[in-house]
Amino acid sequence: MFKKILIANRGEIALRIIRTCREMGIKTVAVYSTADRESLHVRFADEAICIGPPRGKDSYLNIQNIMAAAELTAADAIHPGYGFLAENAVFAETCTKYGIKFIGPTAAQIRAMGDKISAKETMIKSGVPCVPGSEGLIESVAEAKKLAKKIGYPVILKATAGGGGKGMRIVHEEAEIEHALSTAKNEAGAAFGNDGMYMEKFIVEPHHIEIQVAGDQYGAGTHLSERDCSIQRRHQKLVEEAPSPFIDEKLRKKMGDAAVRAVEAIKYEGVGTIEFLVDKYKNFYFMEMNTRIQVEHPVTEEVMDFDLIKEQILLAMGEKISGMKYFPEKMHAIECRVNAEDPFNNFAPSPGKITALHTPKGYGVRVDTHIYAGYTIPPYYDSLLAKVICRAKSREETIVKMKRALQEFIIEGVKTTIPFHIALMDNEDFRKGQFDTGLLERYDYVSAMKDIQSFH
Repeated sequence: MFKKILIANRGEIALRIIRTCREMGIKTVAVYSTADRESLHVRFADEAICIGPPRGKDSYLNIQNIMAAAELTAADAIHPGYGFLAENAVFAETCTKYGIKFIGPTAAQIRAMGDKISAKETMIKSGVPCVPGSEGLIESVAEAKKLAKKIGYPVILKATAGGGGKGMRIVHEEAEIEHALSTAKNEAGAAFGNDGMYMEKFIVEPHHIEIQVAGDQYGAGTHLSERDCSIQRRHQKLVEEAPSPFIDEKLRKKMGDAAVRAVEAIKYEGVGTIEFLVDKYKNFYFMEMNTRIQVEHPVTEEVMDFDLIKEQILLAMGEKISGMKYFPEKMHAIECRVNAEDPFNNFAPSPGKITALHTPKGYGVRVDTHIYAGYTIPPYYDSLLAKVICRAKSREETIVKMKRALQEFIIEGVKTTIPFHIALMDNEDFRKGQFDTGLLERYDYVSAMKDIQSFH
């Protein structure tokens, strides 16, 4: 059993980890930047230590300062949460070097899955279907044109070290290749310090389906079925649900079995997610693996009645995997991400002070958040304020419950995405489960929000 876990993160995920640690009888250490001095994770942890100034590179991405904090507080494990250093192989290696357990996969596993080219090679060897594309990095415009012609348009250019939609360009014809490759490389270089690019066939009308997986230190792997993350804007997830309204039992089994093969092939340790694109004909293709807990993990927790953070900690302690598989056929869950953004103004960031707050409650409603009335949202980090997760016995009931919960959720002082989510709950295609990742490009959500603007 770990005696003390340092949480190398902030916001709602830091609070989420603190709560499970407290229930397990494990002491916690919060780290914080000067901008987060008044954050709730600082208040609720057993100990807290400042690791630097506001900007992430000087604090939450500062490995030296985090390791110093771990040494000062005698922490015997570090939980990285998601984002920041959660998928940083150097950080995982450094923890091992200092005799502190990194709650996550090994550095080698992070590297193998973090580089999209090597991840794809691993999946192909494991018999997991992959999207047709380049076998290595694209070295020239001429090579890109030749490969695109072979694969067939449309194609998508992706950064090998990418994430969050950065370093991506969809190309519909040869005339667009040169400009798309140049701008994608520049964006990737600036965002990740690595401008390596690869190419894949662009899947038309895709569904973004991910499989929650876990593996123990003894080579065993399992999955906890799927989440549908197809409601996106510019490759950023806004709404997630489980189970997917698009996936049937036969496809669920095929995708789950493929995900477990991949987990066991690399002897993966900890929890993670294997993300797939599924076309309208229900062919599925490996996209990437996230070697960490996901923002949307509560969706699976609510449907499975299972604490994924606890499982993550137990696996890091050397426990055998719980062995749970497949969804019970009785519950549905949806998560809406509430961000400090103005949906009436192209989702522009909206940092500032929260002057009033009322969170929704009631049976089957969960809110994961770190905000409170009087809290000032810093402009330096991700805009996520809260996650509203609703659970019911059917998808229809869950949508009704979510709309009610969102109507109760009042945040004053800043703009939020609550009006967008309320409008989406009434969208006919969404309610019928007839949507893909392009829904928001076809949906006039600004007009739909006008009727509810006065409420929020």
